[in-house]
Amino acid sequence: MTSSAPRSSPLALTVLALLHYKPLHPYGIQRLVKDWGKEQVVNVRQRASLYRTIERLDGDGLIAVRETERDQQYPERTVYEVTDAGRETARAWLEEMLSTPKHEFPEFPAALSNLLLLTPEEIANALERRADALAQQLDALEAALAAEAGQGLPRITRLESEYLRAVTAAELEWVRAVVEDLRAGGLAWSKDHLDALAAELAQQ
Repeated sequence: MTSSAPRSSPLALTVLALLHYKPLHPYGIQRLVKDWGKEQVVNVRQRASLYRTIERLDGDGLIAVRETERDQQYPERTVYEVTDAGRETARAWLEEMLSTPKHEFPEFPAALSNLLLLTPEEIANALERRADALAQQLDALEAALAAEAGQGLPRITRLESEYLRAVTAAELEWVRAVVEDLRAGGLAWSKDHLDALAAELAQQ
């Protein structure tokens, strides 16, 4: 066990949570992430990142090897189980993630902060493409939520999908409003005006 506190991550929390369900090998974890719709909130497309996370959790004493499965049809598979320390840590991580907003650095706000590299027309065109993609995502989320509700599952199992739907809908509404302002000329600027503002700020 390392002396420093184990480092949390969405994928690490999900691995611990799934191992609460039953002991699993890495492929079983990856399959459950997909089967339970958790690929919307954690990235397991790169199996190497999953193996690195499992290795770190094992090194931190949060999971342990239960057995090694041997089957003629498959390579050897190491089955992991969550430890008592892993159970306690998962609860602590979950409470922290739920209660404390984290300042993250996603790509979209970074792109918005550098819009002056493009013309208004280029910005509007790019944001329209984003709006189309968001609309497709929103349709998929609505369909997934309807399917989950139809299965009779309790609402607690759908909260992450509800959150993603709300966030996606809000972003779509905002992006469409910005595009409308760009097309109508309500959102405009000039290089001379920006240069003058920059010079004024430099003198303060």
